[in-house]
Amino acid sequence: MPIPWRVIGLLLLAVGAFAAAWQLQDWRYGRQLAEQARSSADTLNHLTQTAATAQQAEQDKRLALEQQLAASEQTHFRAMSDAQRDQDRLRDRLATADVRLSVLLDAGDVAAGCALPAPAGPGGVDHAAVRARLDPAHAQRIIAITDSGDRGLIALQACQAYVRALAPAHFE
Repeated sequence: MPIPWRVIGLLLLAVGAFAAAWQLQDWRYGRQLAEQARSSADTLNHLTQTAATAQQAEQDKRLALEQQLAASEQTHFRAMSDAQRDQDRLRDRLATADVRLSVLLDAGDVAAGCALPAPAGPGGVDHAAVRARLDPAHAQRIIAITDSGDRGLIALQACQAYVRALAPAHFE
């Protein structure tokens, strides 16, 4: 039985329609994929810009904090140097007998037989209080102790300033 040309024509028309529909569907999906890719690229670009802006802001904060800490370190180093210079000057003055350390004594509590200098007269500086001069070696030890205390206080202030600079919201 011969195949009628009409059936072959219909089959060719159906195949052509199917191919055209397939091509149309391919174009539509291609366009959707292109739009989706463009949208994804835009979103990724926006996220990248946001992240770069946030990173720059964090770098600026870090730089400002580093500068603040450097200035604070210089201030505390200067305070430490000044304290050291003052202590050295006082130590030198004690060693050359330019200055002497003395302590106030309670005149009523003095042990019998202990010779004390007579109280200062009405023109005296220390309002007639009895004073005893410290041995220079003991005075040097007292100066060393106060020097250590001064250094400790300066170091504590430096640590507190450092912590305040790192976490300012916690101390307000």
